[in-house]
Amino acid sequence: MLQSRVIIFSLFDSALVVVAVLLWPIRIVRRWAFHNSRLSVWTGAPIINMVINAKAEQLLGTRTLTVVSHTYFITNKFDFNLCPPARSQRLGFLLQYLACLAICVMADRVHVYVDGGILPQKEPRLLNRTELWLYSLMGLPVFAWTYGADVRTQKVTRALGSPNCCSDCTQVMRACVCDAAVADVNYEFVRRHTTAVFSMGDMIEYTPGSCNNLFFWPIDFDEVGGDKYRPAYPDPKPSQSLKVLHAPNHREFKGTRYIERAVSELQDEGEKIELVLIERVPNEVAIERYKKADIIVDQVLIGFHGYFALEAMALGKPVMCFIRDRKRYLFKPDECPLIDVQLSTLKETLRYWAQ
Repeated sequence: MLQSRVIIFSLFDSALVVVAVLLWPIRIVRRWAFHNSRLSVWTGAPIINMVINAKAEQLLGTRTLTVVSHTYFITNKFDFNLCPPARSQRLGFLLQYLACLAICVMADRVHVYVDGGILPQKEPRLLNRTELWLYSLMGLPVFAWTYGADVRTQKVTRALGSPNCCSDCTQVMRACVCDAAVADVNYEFVRRHTTAVFSMGDMIEYTPGSCNNLFFWPIDFDEVGGDKYRPAYPDPKPSQSLKVLHAPNHREFKGTRYIERAVSELQDEGEKIELVLIERVPNEVAIERYKKADIIVDQVLIGFHGYFALEAMALGKPVMCFIRDRKRYLFKPDECPLIDVQLSTLKETLRYWAQ
């Protein structure tokens, strides 16, 4: 089965390169005819940041398209999803190669993640090298971005100190790239075949030589006419329990069990506090539930905040989070309102807010 898979990938990769080269004249004519209209394509892991970043790039006067091979439950607001559930896997596989070919001919700039773009991954968490090599051959500027799992390795993560993302992990070699030797080879290939690699927060520990001075998790305050992130400041009443909200996409990485235990112990001690968990719901639904919280707990293991924390702060909520190194990971460490919390201080910090 594995050998057959390798042969199929090789055949499709070879055919893609040949057809792309044959269509090169079309790309040249298109660039000459539409030189005043630039198209930037965002592709790769279907995370919510891709949609927001593409909208941000539009403010620079560039047309953008977001193209993914599948979606998660969080959002499906991409321009093209090539493999929706109703579509066969084989057809989706073919469409990924056709989409890559279209990008080679039509795009003026491409954005990918360190673990890949639109082509199927030959190995989990590793970029399909044919894609980047082909973009380079076609003269396309390519920008690579990080999101965490695409660069995180056990060796570097454990060296950061305890606790960390690996502390409670039960998905070794599945949730992240994990293997440092494999990750290093993949990352070096990405660096050589892209215009730039952008990294931030704890992700900079895994990406030597990356551009680390750009914060690329923006919030669109104009979304839904400005209503989506309209502040909903907490107004706790002495007679009511403090509503603590936590929204983990992966419990073992965010330290969910420690948060549950701290709240449970405080309840046993008579504190008025309750924990609300938000999991596996669309972003729009999650936002409405965030608005009802008094305080947010992002994570207590990884050492850097997630997009969840940004959305919560945009809504006017106090956010608790373990930040391993504020000066190194935060752009404005003295101004950032994140409430620092560690496993050793979690329970007492929650008690302070509950009283």
